Amino acid sequence: MRWNMIVLASCLLAAGCAGNSMAERQDADIQSSLQYDTVPCDQLLAQRNGLAQQYNLSTKAKPTFSNPAMGFGPFTPDMRSKAKRDTDKVTGEIDAMNRSIDRRQCGQPDKQKKLALPS
Repeated sequence: MRWNMIVLASCLLAAGCAGNSMAERQDADIQSSLQYDTVPCDQLLAQRNGLAQQYNLSTKAKPTFSNPAMGFGPFTPDMRSKAKRDTDKVTGEIDAMNRSIDRRQCGQPDKQKKLALPS
């Protein structure tokens, strides 16, 4: 039994050190929204909606993270399928786009100026 635990621990260490850990790859899916601040609002909205439609996701998609047992996250190998990894990456892109859209208030009607009669 003790030998099995040593072998299991070494396998987990090797899996995590190879850059293929679940935690490392999920962290890489999160993107900065600053890269989208230079994209015009109408183009950014169309790009986000196109990605969401292509991958059959909501336009309000947010990244999710797995919950590995007892601190083994950096050592747990990424066992997700390629389709799931691609979907998670696109979810991170959509979330970054949404943060840029919200910050710049894209798609919201301009506040109307109060009309006043001259006095």
